[in-house]
Amino acid sequence: MRSNMTKSWHLNRRTFLRGTGVALALPYLECMAADSQQKQQPKRFCAMYFPYGAVFRPEDGENAQWNWIPKGEGTDFEFNRSLACLEPLRDQVSVLKGLSHLNGRRMGGHDTADIWLTAAQLKGAQLRNSVSIDQLVAMRNADATRYSSLVLSTDGGIGEPTRSSTLSFGRRGEPVPAQNKPQPVFDRFFGSDTDSLASQKQKLQNSKSMLDLVLAHSKSLRNRLGKHDQRKLDEYLASVRQIEQRVERSQRWLDIPKPEVDASGLHLEADDNTPRELIQTMYDLIYLAFQTDSTRVATYQIGNMNGATSIAGKFPQLLGLAKNMHGLAHGAGKGKGAEQLGKWDQFLAEQLGYFLGRLKSTPEGDGTLLDHTIVMYGSSNSRTHNNTNYPLLVAGGKGLGFKHGQLVSFKSQTPMTNLFVTMLNRLDVPTESFVDSTGEMGELVV
Repeated sequence: MRSNMTKSWHLNRRTFLRGTGVALALPYLECMAADSQQKQQPKRFCAMYFPYGAVFRPEDGENAQWNWIPKGEGTDFEFNRSLACLEPLRDQVSVLKGLSHLNGRRMGGHDTADIWLTAAQLKGAQLRNSVSIDQLVAMRNADATRYSSLVLSTDGGIGEPTRSSTLSFGRRGEPVPAQNKPQPVFDRFFGSDTDSLASQKQKLQNSKSMLDLVLAHSKSLRNRLGKHDQRKLDEYLASVRQIEQRVERSQRWLDIPKPEVDASGLHLEADDNTPRELIQTMYDLIYLAFQTDSTRVATYQIGNMNGATSIAGKFPQLLGLAKNMHGLAHGAGKGKGAEQLGKWDQFLAEQLGYFLGRLKSTPEGDGTLLDHTIVMYGSSNSRTHNNTNYPLLVAGGKGLGFKHGQLVSFKSQTPMTNLFVTMLNRLDVPTESFVDSTGEMGELVV
């Protein structure tokens, strides 16, 4: 009897208020903290990318105040104007200097967005990529959340090799399509379904039955094919199996209501003609997805490297700057070009600061949402189309062992994949090596 009376009544984050056919997800309550400490705290990862690099000028030269890399070293550093808006978050940020992907150094200046999260050497006539680190984390958390990851970009879809419109690549190096319209993203994660529960279950069962038939038929078909066609069929079947896994996950979550969130402050109508509202809304969607534990992984490509045809390319001009993204990068070494690009860098940093601020202000367990989230932000160029010394920072993750408030300089041959190994190991994805890594980065962790 006594054991029943003293049983913990602490609530978990999947507790719902039920009655008369209605189920509402509870907001975060302090009494949930004990439950979250009994279980392992969610560990999250998100990566945000901007194209064409940033301002890199000589420290004693003209326009040095717009340099993306701060002045100083270690904990004794000073943000320049580009990142000055992050000063209130100084103790949550580490700026990294000197890192790049060694494979990327041999690629064209427009080609490296594809490998920012993979570090791959694109192979063959089809320029095959490899798995991105976000998807490794997504696989690790696949059964824990309704959605394995949230993949966003301004252009949407996948683009094409060397001009990718997504940062995320699956187990076999296949691009994961990015979503680029806020309203459909919101509806998918938080909207109510118009079909009845029984109808949804039947649709999912029908989908699974069809996929099972395809997989069964493929076994007999494969034996009649040549080796080249067998490889192509295997690639196709891998995609079918991924769809089947998504269907199975949807079936498991069908009886659990989606979380209800307040959409009143969201600009879900934002599009590529309103860059500030669009970027902030994308950050809001990532924040809500993390806050409700709908996913623990997100990527956001603010712009791709497709030059004048990039949808995001016009953003600087819509904000009153002289040129598009690509033009700003090319003009950064002349006259007022550094100031123009610096103001664009500054704008992007302000949006990042907005996102980090939301994470930091949200209590979770024994800390904040930011403490349990590793945020990586940067580009795959430094100055115009130069594929070394990326502008790069890491924020958050103090609850996962990261330490911040520093500018860390690395030798030029240090692979960025050392950062990947460091992050993956703290996201419960045990990793001895990743592509060309040589070890962990002790400078970033306690």
